Amino acid sequence: MVLETMRKRAEFLAVRGGSRWSAPAFVLETKERRSTPDDLPCPAPGARFGFTITKKIGNAVVRNKIRRRLKAALEPLVDRLAQPSNDYVVVARRAAFDIPFATLQKDLERALQRVHHAGAGHRSKRRT
Repeated sequence: MVLETMRKRAEFLAVRGGSRWSAPAFVLETKERRSTPDDLPCPAPGARFGFTITKKIGNAVVRNKIRRRLKAALEPLVDRLAQPSNDYVVVARRAAFDIPFATLQKDLERALQRVHHAGAGHRSKRRT
């Protein structure tokens, strides 16, 4: 299966404030996709994924390798664990480059399970 990906900044921003789960190699955020303001059906019928890998992590070669590894690890899990009405954003960390592939896949599986449980998405209050 090919992952349906998000490309527009507005799609990524719409996921903010939803459930999130952290792992050493990434942060997974998800939020249920809302219909358009005209109450039209959602534009895409399946789960969509977005990948964020900042330039601080490395050059283009490193960032692309991390993106390919994350996509390859996610593909077998999507049909089983992703909610079709949700959008997901995977924010990569540097560890995603070096971590063994089996560990990366196991962490993604755990994250996909955890973001849909009650209590996911609770964030600690920041001290000011």
